[in-house]
Amino acid sequence: MKLTSLLTTTFTTAALVGMVTIWDAPLKAVNPHLMQASAAQEMKDSTGLTPSQKIAKIVQHKGQFGGGDELRRYFFGDLEPVSVQPGGAGMVVNLYNKANNTTFAYCATYDVVVAVKSGRVTQFASSEVK
Repeated sequence: MKLTSLLTTTFTTAALVGMVTIWDAPLKAVNPHLMQASAAQEMKDSTGLTPSQKIAKIVQHKGQFGGGDELRRYFFGDLEPVSVQPGGAGMVVNLYNKANNTTFAYCATYDVVVAVKSGRVTQFASSEVK
């Protein structure tokens, strides 16, 4: 008797999970707003910030110690070195993020972001990276 009730419970649970899974796909096809809402949620990562919010935070903390750490945390693996130029405490590396079309000027000596511009920038003005 206990084996029968265990099998019935297992079967019922599997059937409910299957129905929920099957129901979800047509619902998104019928109502595209659900799909847009889920896509917007996917744009946020574990930090809970969108890419534009991350860039705004980096600009807000520009010139402060630890800004480089923030840059690496937000865009880990997405930064491509474009050029090196004099500035900061020696040399500044210009890092380009292709996904957001933004260039960051980074001074490794002090671990700070010293300039941010939209687009692929190979040379910042010397007044921006001092």
